[in-house]
Amino acid sequence: MWIQIDKTIEMPLIHQVYEQIRKNILQGELTAGERLPSTRELSSNLGISRNVILEAYEQLFTEGYIEGKQGSGTYVAEGATLHLTEKSHTPSFLDMHEAKEETTNLIDFRPGIPSLDMFPRNIWGKISKQICEDTSNSVFGYDSPEGRVELRHILARYLKRTRGVHCHPDQLVITSGATQALSLIADLLLSEGDEVLIEDPITHEIQTIFTTPGSTLCPIPVDEHGMKTDYLPSKKKPSFIFVTPSHQFPIGGTLSIQRRIQLIQYARKVNCFIVEDDYDSEFRYQGGPVHSLQGLDPDKVIYIGTFSKILSPALRLGYLILPLSLAKSCRNLKWFMDLHTPTLQQLTIARFIDEGHLERHIRKMKKIYKSRRDHIKKCLTKEFGKKVKILGDSTGLHLVAEFQNVEFSARIIQELSKKYNVQVYPVELHTIEKGKHKNKIILGYGNLTMKEIEEGINRFKQGIIQLRNG
Repeated sequence: MWIQIDKTIEMPLIHQVYEQIRKNILQGELTAGERLPSTRELSSNLGISRNVILEAYEQLFTEGYIEGKQGSGTYVAEGATLHLTEKSHTPSFLDMHEAKEETTNLIDFRPGIPSLDMFPRNIWGKISKQICEDTSNSVFGYDSPEGRVELRHILARYLKRTRGVHCHPDQLVITSGATQALSLIADLLLSEGDEVLIEDPITHEIQTIFTTPGSTLCPIPVDEHGMKTDYLPSKKKPSFIFVTPSHQFPIGGTLSIQRRIQLIQYARKVNCFIVEDDYDSEFRYQGGPVHSLQGLDPDKVIYIGTFSKILSPALRLGYLILPLSLAKSCRNLKWFMDLHTPTLQQLTIARFIDEGHLERHIRKMKKIYKSRRDHIKKCLTKEFGKKVKILGDSTGLHLVAEFQNVEFSARIIQELSKKYNVQVYPVELHTIEKGKHKNKIILGYGNLTMKEIEEGINRFKQGIIQLRNG
């Protein structure tokens, strides 16, 4: 049995012996029933400690590669041979590093990303440390699927004060971000053949979540005032209506009170729920925050909120507020999905809110985002003048730019990214009925500096000029 030992490499000697014998057995070079050298003999031949051989043999025995026969020795076990397929190429660290370096010059106008460098690390870290040191041992065990009672009580009070949401803590379910909240709704309310009335355009990911159960999307067009409720069909029985009333994604309109009332009256008439996705309404730059749709009819509206846009997507913290008739079923579904959302994260965000840090952070970031919004509008106007119309800039972390005589095909978007190192996002990507928004792009500015915004718009202009002329 040929084994090569190299004492200069980092791999432990035990692992070197184990791996080589294991490989020989798997490849059939050591066949079933073949006797292995004794541990004393092998250690002498290799010039290493017998304990190394003993531990390697013990691991092979535990995994079933070898077996011992009383008074006879150690043998290769039956059924341990497997033809190994060729491994696909795995990029080395250098390959991956170089690939990453190639994209570091990209200016990415991805929407929905907050300023990652402004995350309140010190305060969050301090609270997290306190939670770990002070909390009882029971917190480190399994928890309830609906989330910590502390967080649900604090959230209920906070949302009533800031968003006009009316709920009891028992109506709240803490989720791993808004994506899980949307998936819970789909599992809770949708079956194959069901229909959903939904804004068009709307996030492509949401469309995927709602059509996965086999349901059908019925698109309702939007304008600068959100969903055009006059288009709600009179002869349909939808499972629910999906809206982003405070800041329509991606066009950016705010649903007027008249349309909100019309939407609720329609839901009452056809006896369906309304799902309200309130994803970034905290950052409103004209007037105060718009009150939630849920506050007008808590029995008909399911409310989704998230901390991804306020603080960081890395937290994976969101929440659902459901009518009491759905709360128990939703808790059961949450248990089947992941038992519960990480407890320590929940306790940290609860104290973060309760001590006033969240509202201070929002006030601080609102000023920063407003400056970035103003700057991107200024850059667009400077470079394109009257050839660009800006939509949906009163709230959130993105706006939509509508251009004259430009259609943003997949080829143009790809070339802008590849040749000009600027990534923009076509509204058309998120449409259900295609062809109505080809001249619009989404520009997220939350995670870009003033310099990056200016340089990004400049690259975008140069790219558009060259690609149209070419």
